[in-house]
Amino acid sequence: MATQNVVPTRGNLFPAFVIIGWRWISRNPAVAAAPVIVPFLFLYFLRIIAPGYLFAGEVVGAMLFISQNVGNWVLGDSATWRIQWSVQDMFVASPLSKVQYLFGIAVSNILAALPAYVVLGIVLALSYPVPPLGWVMLIASILVLWILFSAIGIAISSRITSRREIWPVGNFVFTAVGILSPLYYPVAVLPPVLRQFAYLLPGTYAALFAKGGMGMISLSAGQLEIYGALLFGLATIGILLAMSVYRWRVG
Repeated sequence: MATQNVVPTRGNLFPAFVIIGWRWISRNPAVAAAPVIVPFLFLYFLRIIAPGYLFAGEVVGAMLFISQNVGNWVLGDSATWRIQWSVQDMFVASPLSKVQYLFGIAVSNILAALPAYVVLGIVLALSYPVPPLGWVMLIASILVLWILFSAIGIAISSRITSRREIWPVGNFVFTAVGILSPLYYPVAVLPPVLRQFAYLLPGTYAALFAKGGMGMISLSAGQLEIYGALLFGLATIGILLAMSVYRWRVG
């Protein structure tokens, strides 16, 4: 009887990406510890240089900062898998789409950040009376930034051609955006030029939306709706631009 190669037309690789993320943590617990320690370093120095800021607001900023930084991890993984291990070649040849691939890598990386979210969430609950709607708005902001910056990370990674470029490019892009976005501190403290630039960043509206929903800053219902719309609107534009730059290819 003649045999033919059968190419699957569908499948579910999502559990595999979850396992990849979990194995990363289980084999090296420092991976989970680092996202917890780094935000607290920022919080510690902010307590020293700017003791007048609301501590709970800084904790919210730390949680949003982690969401942005996941994009850097996605960049590193996707570039390494393509350049060093040629794993992406297998996925390109499979029925898996580039959007599914992006989502899988994003999920595997956010698993490493979950302990940090839990710790910071507990600190936030102990330091500030967050209303239920405030938690919903915070989680929504976290998820939007996670998807957006994961898309940006994988888009940048698809243009990197050497392993030597991964670390400097990723750290420069995501550190610069993370610092310029007024997550830890109020946008009003920025110099006018940087403030105008900050208002172009989705992270600015994520911070305003989340902190406003918790009552940490005084915003009207109309302002909250505007900031929420700007957050989702800029994120959608950013994701579409990232996916247009993202090269789904072999090699």
